Amino acid sequence: MPNLLTDISGISVGHATDLSLGSGVTAIIFDQPAIASVSVLGGAPGSRDTTMLEPEMAVERVDAIVLSGGSCFGLDAAGGVQAWLRAQERGSPFGNILIPIVPQAIVFDLTNGGNKRWGKFSPYREMGYAAAEAARAAPFALGTAGAGTGATTPLVKGGMGSASALTPEGYRVAAIAVANSVGNPLIGTGPHFWAGPFEQGDEFGGKGWPTGPLPPDALLPRLKGLPNPSPETGTTIGLVVTDAPLTKSQAKRLAIAAQDGVVRAVLSAHLPFDGDTMFAAATGEGKPIDGHKLTLLCHAATMVMARAVARGVFEGSSLPYPEALPDWRSLFT
Repeated sequence: MPNLLTDISGISVGHATDLSLGSGVTAIIFDQPAIASVSVLGGAPGSRDTTMLEPEMAVERVDAIVLSGGSCFGLDAAGGVQAWLRAQERGSPFGNILIPIVPQAIVFDLTNGGNKRWGKFSPYREMGYAAAEAARAAPFALGTAGAGTGATTPLVKGGMGSASALTPEGYRVAAIAVANSVGNPLIGTGPHFWAGPFEQGDEFGGKGWPTGPLPPDALLPRLKGLPNPSPETGTTIGLVVTDAPLTKSQAKRLAIAAQDGVVRAVLSAHLPFDGDTMFAAATGEGKPIDGHKLTLLCHAATMVMARAVARGVFEGSSLPYPEALPDWRSLFT
């Protein structure tokens, strides 16, 4: 498998990337509506249509998931994806109208140095449409692309990451993530990742785990030194998908397991200025799996999300602005 979200059949991923803006949008389109749920654990989330994904709510399936930069301005992107889907005559029927179901989460990337002086309306609706139009089942870009374009972490550039795995039962599970955390994905000042023990091959540098005592935490001194105690970055968002048949309640459990992957990849996660939001979706049809199989699936979801977050940092490239954060590769390779 190419180690991407698109290792799950029936999924397309498209990016809209604007380096001058320092931001972007990623659209994940399902060929057929997918069972979906969500877990929101960050202290400052930004999202659209997430409440309806709770297990007790009526809507069970989604047509797409959108990940975007732009903070609250970026929430316009889902409207663009929705417009593209409607043009394809996609959506749930309500009377004689089709309404595409397109939940979204955003990251804060407004202070990364890009030109945010747009006109009357933000560019994100058009970027959402462009991302949906660009969606393909073929491999997609990682790092500084789509919603990962403006992503940062405390010490190095963040970005878009992805990873996949096969469970012992033969189900595929895959994750896509935007690493833009308040917490540190690196151990100390690097080069090792907190997700290092779960790395497959050298998907994020092959550095493994440090020998000897762990270095001191690099995050707290940085926060104490800021003139404004509010961090300039925040939020790890993403989606984990499986080809197993799940109920909406089981998808909720998978989303919670994906949050555990964030915890394995970032120290610390779910902080007051984070917006950590994890979607989960299932494309399989048939009788829902039992609790034993779901347990193995949740474990895999934790692992692939941790790897996807680290890979997003590893693949990130520094933005073309003065004083932009360096990327991991420029420092450690």
